[in-house]
Amino acid sequence: MVSEYLRFVATNGSGIEPWDILADASRRQILAALSKHPSPVGELADQLPISRPAVSQHLRVLKAAGVVIDVEHGTRRVYHVDAAALSALKDQLDTFWQRTLTGFGDTVATSVDKEKESDDD
Repeated sequence: MVSEYLRFVATNGSGIEPWDILADASRRQILAALSKHPSPVGELADQLPISRPAVSQHLRVLKAAGVVIDVEHGTRRVYHVDAAALSALKDQLDTFWQRTLTGFGDTVATSVDKEKESDDD
């Protein structure tokens, strides 16, 4: 399911890692702005402390990753978040945390069991 929505998953060979796109603060700001409402590049640049060309570059990365979609409206392109792709990314994070917490719980349980065994001796 994840690879269906996230074109950047390693199976497609694009070289873009899922979490790399969110590592940059400007891309996170762009996603936050687009999550409020779709916007063209100029409006995004007005809201952010980076240049219009920098916004365009970040949008290219986000679009290549599949988390942003653009639609032509007259002479400009309006960008919006692909909710399904972000949902797939959230699912990955949920899976990661579930495995991490399960592993932690197993480690604690093993430690408690060993402590009980040593107390019994």
